[in-house]
Amino acid sequence: MHYVIHALDKPDALPIRLANYEAHKAYLAKATVKTVISGPLVADDGETMIGSCFVVEADSKDEVLAFHNADPFKAAGVWEHVHINPFLKRVDNR
Repeated sequence: MHYVIHALDKPDALPIRLANYEAHKAYLAKATVKTVISGPLVADDGETMIGSCFVVEADSKDEVLAFHNADPFKAAGVWEHVHINPFLKRVDNR
C-alpha cells in the first residue's frame, strides 16, 4: 500500500534541516520502506524549504511509522507537524 507523509518544519528549522541533510539522504537510500517519490515542501518563493513530502510503499502503517521515527530529520527535531495517511494512486502520467 502507498502512504503519504506530509511533514511541516518547525519555525527556523532550516539550519537544522541543512545540517542533517546528508544523514537524511543516506537514511532514505538504505531504508527498507520504498520511497516512490519525495522532496522538500517549499514556501511560495519556490525555494525556501518548509517541510517534506513522501509517497512511500509499505506493508503497514506501523512500518511507515517506524520508517518515519528513524529518520535523522525526526531525531534532529526538524518537523513540527507530521501527518501520515494511506494513499490510493489513481493516475500516474509519468
